[in-house]
Amino acid sequence: MILRSVTYRTLVGCFLSITCSISSAYAQGIERDTAALLAGVGPIEVPAAAAIGAAGSAGIPLRLPKTPEGYHLVFKGTDHLPVITAKGNVLAPVSDTKVSVYYQLVADTDPGFFLDLSRIVTVPAAVGDMAGANKAPFVIPALKEWRGGQGYFSVSAQSKIVLPPHQKESLASLSSQLQREILEQTGLLLDIKIGHPGRADIYLELSDALPRLGKEGYQMEVGEYLRIAAPGYKGLFWGTRTVLQLLDQSLTIARGLAADYPSYPVRGLVLDVGRKFFSMSFLQNYVKLLSYYKMNDFQIHLNDNGFKKYFGDNWDSTYAAFRLENDRYPGLTAKDGHYTKQEFRDLQALGRRYGILIVPEIDVPAHALSITHAVPETGSKKYGMDHLDLHNPLTDTVVHHIFKEYLEGPDPVFTGPVVDIGTDEYAKAEAEAFRGFTDRVIGWVQDYGKQVRLWGALTWAEGKTPVRVKGVTMNTWYNGYAEPRAMKKLGYPQISTPDGWLYIVPAAGYYYDYLNVKHLYDKWTPAQVGNVRFEAGDTSVIGGAFAVWNDIVGNGITAQDVTDRVFPALQILSQKMWGGEDKRLDFKTFDQLRGGIGEGPGLNLRGRLGAYDGPDTLKPVKENWLEEVTDNAFKGVRKIRRSRLDRQGVLAGTHIQNVWSFPDTNAYVELPVEEIGYDYTVSFYLYRASNNKKNNDPETLFSSKHAKVLLHQQQSGNLGFSREGYDLSFNYRVPENKWVQITITGTNKGTALFIDGKAQDSLYNHFLQYNDKDKTKMRKVETLVFPLRRLGGFTGKITGLTIYNRALTWQEIGRLSATGEH
Repeated sequence: MILRSVTYRTLVGCFLSITCSISSAYAQGIERDTAALLAGVGPIEVPAAAAIGAAGSAGIPLRLPKTPEGYHLVFKGTDHLPVITAKGNVLAPVSDTKVSVYYQLVADTDPGFFLDLSRIVTVPAAVGDMAGANKAPFVIPALKEWRGGQGYFSVSAQSKIVLPPHQKESLASLSSQLQREILEQTGLLLDIKIGHPGRADIYLELSDALPRLGKEGYQMEVGEYLRIAAPGYKGLFWGTRTVLQLLDQSLTIARGLAADYPSYPVRGLVLDVGRKFFSMSFLQNYVKLLSYYKMNDFQIHLNDNGFKKYFGDNWDSTYAAFRLENDRYPGLTAKDGHYTKQEFRDLQALGRRYGILIVPEIDVPAHALSITHAVPETGSKKYGMDHLDLHNPLTDTVVHHIFKEYLEGPDPVFTGPVVDIGTDEYAKAEAEAFRGFTDRVIGWVQDYGKQVRLWGALTWAEGKTPVRVKGVTMNTWYNGYAEPRAMKKLGYPQISTPDGWLYIVPAAGYYYDYLNVKHLYDKWTPAQVGNVRFEAGDTSVIGGAFAVWNDIVGNGITAQDVTDRVFPALQILSQKMWGGEDKRLDFKTFDQLRGGIGEGPGLNLRGRLGAYDGPDTLKPVKENWLEEVTDNAFKGVRKIRRSRLDRQGVLAGTHIQNVWSFPDTNAYVELPVEEIGYDYTVSFYLYRASNNKKNNDPETLFSSKHAKVLLHQQQSGNLGFSREGYDLSFNYRVPENKWVQITITGTNKGTALFIDGKAQDSLYNHFLQYNDKDKTKMRKVETLVFPLRRLGGFTGKITGLTIYNRALTWQEIGRLSATGEH
């Protein structure tokens, strides 16, 4: 088959973007002048605003453009279905809206010959903007339609959350959740009221009058009160996320009318928990984080393994983990971290409350070393023990039993409608066996009424054995494994997950450590799958997902490092997956504004502390912090005046008057924040007392739920820190009975130590050396989100605790130390 691709753009009353897909087999040997054919397609005539408005919810049929003789157009869809529907009816938007209309130009005598084409048309609003109207407020993703009003709405302590009387039961849970979230976001506790809204209230309503907005759409009207209305519960929920983002920026909101809805029904993240364990609380927080940005799909990759070459080329010692409790094969469940069945049920229930579909993935028949560790007979002797032996009947039995354990019974573990079965990267030579196995697993899962998701592999595993299509969705990730146009022809709905665009592999040296967010914002939509770009509105692409793969087991990456990579990508990709082709702001503007929106109510996964004032400021966010802390935070700690001895050494010349004495390791100060994330500088003066400590006493200095800073790291006896099972040390032993100034800086690349204003050690650019044939070196991650919740666990004195929310340079640290400033 010979494929030719032609792109043609012209202005015929609108923008025209056309991709031609022509098969010589379909073209009956006829040479066609595609440029002339495309030029012969007439413009789309959009009905007038008055006519659209008068048509109401029925809409007006869109007229098909004129075509060259011998050809006809087939309407295929749009990227704004609430404006031009799947049937081609034009409805009135709130504001003038650009819509991509997708057609195929088909030969009358040869239906196999077609040209895909899309045109962008502007559908006018029935009511125009008023003079001096407010601009659309900034949220992520951006509002699809906005008609500005005049003036502003403000939330205050007197505001209420109001429900219609006939919906008080159905909306009780949502209103209570919103009440709690507004309190967390703003400090305001709003009463919930049943009845009619008053001035400055927030009114929630399910409405049959807005059918065009679909399952996830909503309307927000901001006037004397703020009204969110939607035809469905999920749309109403997304409307509350918009309100929370607005309140995240200001208690004052511009008046106007918005209609909002997604371009794609699937907007997701894939997280590899197989090669790196993430706590259940982490997953729960990610449900809330994703939801805040109107993402709706969280695929959890439950099993995987490291690369054999990094484990002495021995399958038995190669790391592998299966993260779910399993009764039938007790050896299957990971010993270093897993989820109980009830924990996983509860996670899915939390997802439903936040509009997130939890998709469990059990990856077979490759990436399956955890299964073959538990049942060695199922491993392939030919292709490696990470491959299941597809010719051994026991393999089918074991895999069937594993899925069955989570799907059967009155209280199944997998409660959602979709289950992912993996099926990627198996040996190409076994294509027919692989296809048969894939089809059988699909059948087993579908027997329990589930839809199936899988990784695209059917181009790689080309063959004659049929693989069912109905009820199956495919993540198309690499076009050599699943060519997107071929998968469309087979009938698989696709979730665009292109590895060259959307794969985060932390500190691996390949794919992306951090996604190229500018490139994604400017160039990518879910219509882009690798180097194939479908037309906007092509329903064969149902959404997109980005992925975090923790390929390099044991490289020091923490959950917080992962979040540092996920968060900027999330802000960009939520816009692209919800908004599609819509891009009303250039990247520079978007990038500046996105900093004003955080993680959502109750979340601070990145450890933000204070406002960032720019790279040149030396203003700390906390200066001599212990002076501010309330008395009830001190447990066994005494505040004392600086003594004559304290005035010597590094404290001489400073303005510090008080020091805090820790008489034993049980004394501590409970600080009001958990931690500070990248970038930061933490500086303090420390007097470490000699107290006949035992050699194995770590002498904790700072601690949080994620990390500890230790005066005596057990392996080295030096100053160091521990987080997520990794113990790291600086090349510095803290002296006893002497004041020293300790300054620690942290970025997403590493951690550095300064003593008395001078550079002491740097935990950057260290590598893990492997003994594989290539003598591979991988970067060792030595980052620290600095723990702040508790100060204590040592004997001695401390003062001058000062924190900056950027990493000061060595020159700045030296100057501040020399002048006794902070």
